[in-house]
Amino acid sequence: MTHNRALLLERRIKHLKASGQVPLIPYITCWDPDLETTEKILWEIAEENPACIELGFPFSDPVADGPTIQKAVVRALKNKPTLEEFFEFVSSLQQRGFSVPILCMTYYNILYRYGLERVVRDSLESGLAGFIIPDLPVEEAGSWLSVTRGSGLATVFLVTPTSSEARIKRISRVSRGFLYYVSVTGITGARDRLPEDLTQRLEFVRRLSRIPVAVGFGISSPEHIKLLLPHADALVVGSALVKIVEKEGRNSPKKVREFVKRLIHYGSS
Repeated sequence: MTHNRALLLERRIKHLKASGQVPLIPYITCWDPDLETTEKILWEIAEENPACIELGFPFSDPVADGPTIQKAVVRALKNKPTLEEFFEFVSSLQQRGFSVPILCMTYYNILYRYGLERVVRDSLESGLAGFIIPDLPVEEAGSWLSVTRGSGLATVFLVTPTSSEARIKRISRVSRGFLYYVSVTGITGARDRLPEDLTQRLEFVRRLSRIPVAVGFGISSPEHIKLLLPHADALVVGSALVKIVEKEGRNSPKKVREFVKRLIHYGSS
């Protein structure tokens, strides 16, 4: 019997939120600057008990990503990563007791070329919790939804500030794990200011969604966490962490953890 990883992820997010903790979803790019450093960062982050971790598989044309993550992808691609190695890496973590769910964030062409059925099989064998595929709109996701149906893998679709009520409901019906609300139109990146109507938009999306709603793009400070936590089920932080890796390189694991800890504890540490 296959464990329903999407359902377990939903329950984990709800439990963290209900118990007064910050359901944080950190993002890092795998192989940035190398796989050994990625592994150390993951173990450090896991100590802070995030909701899950987005692990980016590098793609040469990351259309949804801003300059910070684009540069991380360029650094990672120098290691010539393959999806086979990615699954082996996740599997090795699981075998050593890594307890935080890992979602692969990548682009559809990578998965399509690998073979969708093979992706599902290798994901299940490795212990991966599921996928975020930012360039796969729900209208074109038929093949992916068909091959993942009944697998228990999470598939997280994105909704944006321009998504209609009908579209949000449709995306909510097919998403598994959580729904990803993109706080701004455009690309990822840490921002000083978030949209003024963001909290209202989040409440609107949450009313329409049957699963937890995470918000991402631009979240980079304890102040952002304080503002958004009452209105979201989980919070995604990416570029702010990737900047630490860019600056510190192989010395980044403990510094990334310190930043995650500060966000989870409202900057009180």
